[in-house]
Amino acid sequence: MPSYLTQEDAFLKCKKEGKFIPREEISIERVKATLTIAEADVASADLIKKNLQQESNQWSSVYKLYYDALHELTESLLHLEKVKVENHQCLFAYLCEKHPELELSWDFFEKVRTKRNGIHYYGTLIPYNDWKGVELQFRLYVTTLQREIKKRISL
Repeated sequence: MPSYLTQEDAFLKCKKEGKFIPREEISIERVKATLTIAEADVASADLIKKNLQQESNQWSSVYKLYYDALHELTESLLHLEKVKVENHQCLFAYLCEKHPELELSWDFFEKVRTKRNGIHYYGTLIPYNDWKGVELQFRLYVTTLQREIKKRISL
């Protein structure tokens, strides 16, 4: 298991390894499409969780859909800044380091990223209590990123 990196350490490591790649162009249409996809992910997750029992294995799906929305929105925001990032940890490190005004928690991003990796790579199931422990923050962060992107593209 890799050791925990602080936000600053992760940012500096990613920068040193060349994980932040400059883009030449911005596609507003791509950003708008990604906003739509992220909104659909959240709507799908909300639909799934409506009738789930606490014992259901589908909480992992709800978790993944919210994580995907968070990831897509972060990529879109950085796209507007002409930055492409090679992996999720570096993506969130860049976001937190460059946008302290958004008041986003590096620890939260690391928590949900590693849980999502558990689902994706190791077959770890997310129980209801794990979902409930992050649901409010997921919603808040998705809304914060949506608002910031829409402000920048004047939607």
